[in-house]
Amino acid sequence: MASKRVLIQKLLKGIETGDAAAADVVNEAKYVQHNPQTHEGSEGLATLFARLSKTNPRVTFVRVFEDGNFAIAHNEYDFSSLRVAFEVFRFEDGKAVEHWDNIQPMMGPNPSGRGMLDGATEITDLDKTAANRELVRDFAERVLVERQLRLLDTYVDEGLVQHSPDLADGVAAYRSYLEASENRAFRIQYHKVHRVLAEGNFVLGMSEGYRGGIHSSFYDLFRVADNKIVEHWDTIEAIAPRSGWKNENGKF
Repeated sequence: MASKRVLIQKLLKGIETGDAAAADVVNEAKYVQHNPQTHEGSEGLATLFARLSKTNPRVTFVRVFEDGNFAIAHNEYDFSSLRVAFEVFRFEDGKAVEHWDNIQPMMGPNPSGRGMLDGATEITDLDKTAANRELVRDFAERVLVERQLRLLDTYVDEGLVQHSPDLADGVAAYRSYLEASENRAFRIQYHKVHRVLAEGNFVLGMSEGYRGGIHSSFYDLFRVADNKIVEHWDTIEAIAPRSGWKNENGKF
């Protein structure tokens, strides 16, 4: 049986090729779709792939990793414009049965000259996967959701390498970003951490909250080294109003 790392790439290459057979990776009978703009099942994916392929898209895999039954891809999509995406699939018996994603337009470079997708790609420290997952989960819950910003230095390295398009390197810039307010409210508000996935030194947090008062999904990818967060990538996507959803499953 092919690894989940191979399967997720086979499936997502269907965006580029328009090959309906790519959707065969999906178990249509069980498939649960969490992209609000996509219909359920492989038929919905095949239709989507056929439509997207007409724009001559390119799918570039930058980071691909696994956590148990999950596969995660950090991609560049070139449709009519560049986009950055996190794609998450859950597999059973070699077939995809559930899907989440978070996509935003490519931006940057940021104030430190970094792009949204460059930086480290090598998966290391496999023996530390569980510990790194828990470190990021604690950070997300205590610092991002509960706003215990005094703990930021406990979790984040002073020289944090930052790929978020509006931020500079370093823990001080990250702190200022989390503290920023407008109209008497925090600009970034994390309300709930839905899932934390990891392989070795890479950990992805999938969270929900508000940015600038807009209901949004936050996908934050962290690289951990020596029990500290040392590098950060993200995508932020506005969650479509309920009236615009094409399935009933919700973003998370």
